[in-house]
Amino acid sequence: MSKTHGDVWQRCLEYIRMNINPNSFKTWFEPIKAISLNEKSLTIQVPNQFFFEWLEENYVTLLKKTIKRELGPGAKLEYQIVVENHKDTMNGIQQFTQKEEYSASDIKNPFVIPGIKSAKIEPQLNETYRIENFIEGDCNKLARSAGKAISKNPGKTAFNPLVIYGDVGLGKTHLANAIGNSALEEFPNLSVLYVTTERFTNQIVDSIKKNELSELTQFYQGIDLLIVDDIQFLSGRTKTQEIFFNIFNQLHQSGKQIVMTSDKPPKMLEGIQVRLISRFKWGLSADLQEPEFETRLAILASKLEEGIDFPKEVKEYICYNVSQNVRELEGVIVSLIAQSTLNNKVISLELAQSVIDNYVTSTEAQLTVDNIKKLVAEHFSLPIEKLQSKTRKREIVIARQLSMYLAKNHTKDSLKQIGANFGGRDHSTVIYSCKTVKDLMDTDLLFRDTVQELERKVQMQLNRGKIVV
Repeated sequence: MSKTHGDVWQRCLEYIRMNINPNSFKTWFEPIKAISLNEKSLTIQVPNQFFFEWLEENYVTLLKKTIKRELGPGAKLEYQIVVENHKDTMNGIQQFTQKEEYSASDIKNPFVIPGIKSAKIEPQLNETYRIENFIEGDCNKLARSAGKAISKNPGKTAFNPLVIYGDVGLGKTHLANAIGNSALEEFPNLSVLYVTTERFTNQIVDSIKKNELSELTQFYQGIDLLIVDDIQFLSGRTKTQEIFFNIFNQLHQSGKQIVMTSDKPPKMLEGIQVRLISRFKWGLSADLQEPEFETRLAILASKLEEGIDFPKEVKEYICYNVSQNVRELEGVIVSLIAQSTLNNKVISLELAQSVIDNYVTSTEAQLTVDNIKKLVAEHFSLPIEKLQSKTRKREIVIARQLSMYLAKNHTKDSLKQIGANFGGRDHSTVIYSCKTVKDLMDTDLLFRDTVQELERKVQMQLNRGKIVV
């Protein structure tokens, strides 16, 4: 039985639904219509140009994987875009074909080109990330200022290397790319490269298989500004660390600039060689913190296009209720505009509440061990790293045991995973800690009050975003 375009797209939707949150699926995929199927080319219709651009920017990887899953290698996706101005289009439809094949080689590997030293290096930067649209606040002032200084004088400041660290969604990747883009504006002939740690590791594996490790190392040692994203993923990768160590040394000794991002400061990175950690500390480690209310308002204002009526109370409601993650803040704004545009609704407090409630629902289960460690450390006024240390001081031991107890009750992590988050302890330590907490709650009323207070704080974090102003 031959496949129809409707059947293929329906199976695509079923797969997509399982891989994104319900609100995003409703907003960005339910309005799409399947138009036709021609061998391995599926045509879908989207409501407008904005819709198409959002899909391409945010869901292109998922779409590629999905269409390849249904139609096999060489699958193509074509778009029909409904446009308001019919003058230059037939029946209000604009055709756009995504002609590239969906294969693992979508992005050109920069170092396989012969004569690489004289070749023009593709920086792999996201050109939309700029210093000027990275809103400054007390939460990021040091990192932003250091990044700006580096872009004007790469390799010649005291900030080498620069390590930008912070929680998910606070702008590490944005700022790292922005440094590269600004440096290229100042010095067009500068060789700049952005690479994720995951891709760097894959390149090493490929080069070892092809016996081209020396060529890979030589390529990286020729970069003027190297930007490495998510260096925490070097953990446990001994060979990758060894090669990166040699590249780092050569670049630093040659006066070349290194910028790295991480979810933790260098001193808290686990599974990474001491000699690498010491080099990460040579320059500046600058953190990105949760943006304060005023900064969130400024970020929101920067994301709004001219002509969009966004009432003041809606702006304030969003910024009061989405406080920890800039990425989520941007997502709420885009979803709210999309809901308003696609459903012809006025942007109101009620609509904003509806959008945020959907976001809260989809993120409630994402409380992590790191969230809990931070919460407990703040409650006891302790540095987070103390919870991972080997110290046996009573107050730290109690805080560590409480953290494990809460992590077991409020995350989906296994006992082994929880123990690993506390300095590599094993699952039996977690079991013992949970039993100790329960026993103390039965015999110590003050301790029980402490646990209940922490439980309330955990619940507040889970329910964040449901406050109505």
